[in-house]
Parts: sequence; structure tokens; C-alpha cells
Amino acid sequence: MSYDVDDEKMAAGAAIVEKLGLLSKANPTLSDDLRAHTVQALFGTIWTRDGLDLKTRSLVTLTSLIALNRDNELRLHFRGARNLGITRETIEEVILHVAHYAGWPVSISASAVLDEVWKEMDEETQT
Repeated sequence: MSYDVDDEKMAAGAAIVEKLGLLSKANPTLSDDLRAHTVQALFGTIWTRDGLDLKTRSLVTLTSLIALNRDNELRLHFRGARNLGITRETIEEVILHVAHYAGWPVSISASAVLDEVWKEMDEETQT
């Protein structure tokens, strides 16, 4: 199935992906259809809904990904959170909070991923 790149939801999703800065580190192995569907359905429909601002949606996403131990996706969404202005201290507080509900192992993994991503992004801004 193909998605119309001129579609309103596709444009809205692309704008969210741009704000989050996800394109530079997105998985290059995704098929064009899966990538388009993700941009249109997830970012163009869910992330653009009224009710939660982008920072709150980002924190909810981080919480879910930490609890599910989804390190690959966390790498992208830690970047997105930082690009939205969410501080490392806030993210660390989320990780600590999740530890009490989803377990220490997932929070320890998330802390390691956060450290890697933060260092990587610091290096990128220095070049």
C-alpha cells in the first residue's frame, strides 16, 4: 500500500518528525511503506492530537519504551526529547520512576542508552 506524500496527515507527521529530529538516526532498513505509514499514522495522527503537548507525548513515549525495554527506539526518542528541550534531569527522573513499576533492569538499560545518546549529541554539537 502506498501513501500519498501530499496527504495532510503525512505533512503533519513529517513536521513532527522534523521537530523531534528523528530523520538523521532513523532505521534505514524500513521499507518505504512502513516508514510512510509510521509518519502518517503515528506522527501525523497520534502525535498531532489535541490533549497533550509534544513534550508530554515525548515523556509518555519514553516511559513506554523504557518499560518495554526497547533500546533501539529509545535512542531515537531520547534524541527527540532533547530536541524538544526536555532536560536530561527530567528524563533521569522518568527512568527512576519507571524503575519502581517496570523494574530496575529496564531502567539500568535505559540509563546506559541515555548516557550514550547524550554523549553522542554533545559530540555532534561540538563539530
